[in-house]
Amino acid sequence: MKYIKKGLFIFLCFAFFTGCGKKDSDIVKDISRKIDGLNSYHLTGDLEIINDENTYSYDVDVSFLKDNYFRVLLKNKTNNHEQIILRNNDGVFVVTPSLNKSFKFQSDWPHNNSQCYLLHSIINDMNSDSDRLFESVDDGYVITFKTNYSNKKDLVKERIYIDRDNNIKKVEVLDSNDVIKMKMSFNNIDYNYDSSVEDFKLDNNMSVFSEFDVKSVIDDVLYPMYIPQNTFLSSQDKVSINDGERVIMTFSGDYPFMIIQETINNDNSIVSVSGEPFQLVDTVGVIDDTSITWINNGIEYYLVSNSLNNEQLIEVANSMTAAAIIK
Repeated sequence: MKYIKKGLFIFLCFAFFTGCGKKDSDIVKDISRKIDGLNSYHLTGDLEIINDENTYSYDVDVSFLKDNYFRVLLKNKTNNHEQIILRNNDGVFVVTPSLNKSFKFQSDWPHNNSQCYLLHSIINDMNSDSDRLFESVDDGYVITFKTNYSNKKDLVKERIYIDRDNNIKKVEVLDSNDVIKMKMSFNNIDYNYDSSVEDFKLDNNMSVFSEFDVKSVIDDVLYPMYIPQNTFLSSQDKVSINDGERVIMTFSGDYPFMIIQETINNDNSIVSVSGEPFQLVDTVGVIDDTSITWINNGIEYYLVSNSLNNEQLIEVANSMTAAAIIK
């Protein structure tokens, strides 16, 4: 009898864990079919980026049209600054409508990096990790899996929260110490959104008004709050440019780099650049192997170095966006 009970206990345990495995597989398949079969969708939500003790918050508005049209509107809740990441047949753009300014890429975005606010990106990451962890909770499911932020190697995994109807409610991006670095909460997802190619054209995403006065002078020069060890500001020059100013700061030492700050002409300009769109803590910029470019409060910033790696470039740039908030 004792052996029968023991055998029955082992069988029940096996059945329980096998059932959990099937549940995991069923949930993943159902969510994947739901997202992969969409012709379009529209979602809104709240994005939080946590950097040390500071949290930066955005309103997020995303539109998708099959096969390869994306529009991501990010509105900074602190200063109401709006930017759009746009993909259409002409390429990929980072648009600052209030300044009639846009950067143009020939890029695989958003397919070449994880994106916590894009449904297809979340699903692709989930399906790519055969060792994902699945947990059933009172109001749904939690799935944890590896992620791919190529320019932020410290972001190693995502945790998604799903309700009983297989809707993604929240995504958390964590570092190797299980510290949450980004959090995306979905407020509403319309899976049958009425959209057209016109919604993704560049001209239709440029505002006719300006949130910020176009600046002709640089009132406050921003300095990085983070500088690599044994590196120092060696020179600073201000020069006049067409209808504006430019400040050039040179840092020397073990990790030399240069920062250029300049005013922007409101001339509906499109600048072709190499690199990828990149989410700094307070704005969307452009990153490549040796530089980061971004716009903040009507000023364009360009950080370049052959000595700093991507992580250091990002840390310097983020320290400057943090300094902008303090000012």
